[in-house]
Amino acid sequence: MKEDVLLTMRHIEKRFPGVLALNDVDFTLRKGEIHALMGENGAGKSTLIKILTGVYQMDRGEVTIEGTPISIHSPQDAQNNGISTVYQEITLCPNLTVAENMFIGREDSAWIRHKDYEKRADEILEKLGIPTRGVTQLGRCSLAIQQMVAIARAVDMKCKVLILDEPTSSLDDKEVNMLFKLMRDLKAQGVGIIFVTHFLEQVYEVSDRITVLRNGELVGEYPVEQLPQVELVAKMIGKSLDELSNLGEKNEKAAEKNDVFYEAESLSSSQALPFNFKIHKGEVNGFTGLLGSGRSESVRAIFGADKINGGTVKIKGENVKITRPIDAMKHGIGYLAEDRKRDGIIAELSVRENIILALQVMNGFFKPISRSESEAFADEYIKVLNIKTASRETPVGSLSGGNQQKVILARWLLTHPDYLILDEPTRGIDVGTKLEIQKLVLKLAEDGVSVTFISSEVEEMLRTCSRLIVMRDRHVVGELKGDDLNQAQVMKTIAGGEA
Repeated sequence: MKEDVLLTMRHIEKRFPGVLALNDVDFTLRKGEIHALMGENGAGKSTLIKILTGVYQMDRGEVTIEGTPISIHSPQDAQNNGISTVYQEITLCPNLTVAENMFIGREDSAWIRHKDYEKRADEILEKLGIPTRGVTQLGRCSLAIQQMVAIARAVDMKCKVLILDEPTSSLDDKEVNMLFKLMRDLKAQGVGIIFVTHFLEQVYEVSDRITVLRNGELVGEYPVEQLPQVELVAKMIGKSLDELSNLGEKNEKAAEKNDVFYEAESLSSSQALPFNFKIHKGEVNGFTGLLGSGRSESVRAIFGADKINGGTVKIKGENVKITRPIDAMKHGIGYLAEDRKRDGIIAELSVRENIILALQVMNGFFKPISRSESEAFADEYIKVLNIKTASRETPVGSLSGGNQQKVILARWLLTHPDYLILDEPTRGIDVGTKLEIQKLVLKLAEDGVSVTFISSEVEEMLRTCSRLIVMRDRHVVGELKGDDLNQAQVMKTIAGGEA
């Protein structure tokens, strides 16, 4: 209903040099609504939000709050109009208390002057059901609580519109549920919430409506119940449903007929308990389980990334010793780590330098790759993987998350691995790039490369893997394949042990 409309953005246009970032985009947010803003990287989501929060100035268009046109020329203007944003990266001060973070920048308020801000903070936290206290140092709180404190600060500043930009990307399932409860409570109080996320399942769990952008243009606005997930993906990336219904048949029987490439018995490390594992040539398998189940620790042991404590390893049936990553690399194993910023990219180096890094390590630093060779390698994989970069010399840290991930993939593909371990290769990247990576994994398997694929999204694992090793509490509790390879059986195995 018209009287429920809280925010409108009409005919929004934004140009950058040589780029039309937003073209005649409309967006409507109602009171007491959680509205998902969806689209691939580059679709225009961030630009629209930055216009709404005063970071960018629109070239054309109109913004209204409760029917009244407003001008937003700065973040302060947005705040004065009741618009607040909580970003993926926590922007509060971990060395200060929760209460100090909630009132920082408002030292002229009576609560600060009369030293009552801790009591006031406790009242707000209790009202919102946030399980912490004002006197607690923020850095001692979990990421989820820190996100909630940022939301509490926004709510106390009388926000009408709350923008949550990828708030769940670093949270586990329990923390996500806590955040969703708070979002629903705020919705019940009439706050309009704009929810930006890459997790499609979360969109359907908590949102009321969905607006889809693609290439800077509005695709449409839909009630959640009228837009099935596969149709959402199709609208986001501009593909037909037939292209998305199946990435391809996973030929597990063909893979099982192939020789075993890698086999470990009672392999253990400083972080992983003893486990047995094998993978056939050309097979795609995966480790699945809840956060903290031991899946990442297991593949780090396979790659020798943690101190190896015991076990035997065979490659192509021959005993080998892998105690360091360089040992694994020399035996044809590549590893894309879970945290691309910490263990993957070197942000200050160029795309070219990041791509050749693993090959240079394998060659040894006394046999440097020539500049002309490195340029040819970089150009080849920029083209093959469709890496969006201004040039091969662009610092990799300036690329989007999805393109950084492609650079790391290029690094390992350049070594022509026999076995590639991909730990969360699609985390935090757009749906189109996810699809590209999944297709690449299946193409590698067709070419005989063995792949271990790990993702927090079970549906993605089921689309990509022909066999799943299920983990709980750092123990292998089951192995699923064939008819047992479905979401219900995965959850049952995680919850109850052996399938």
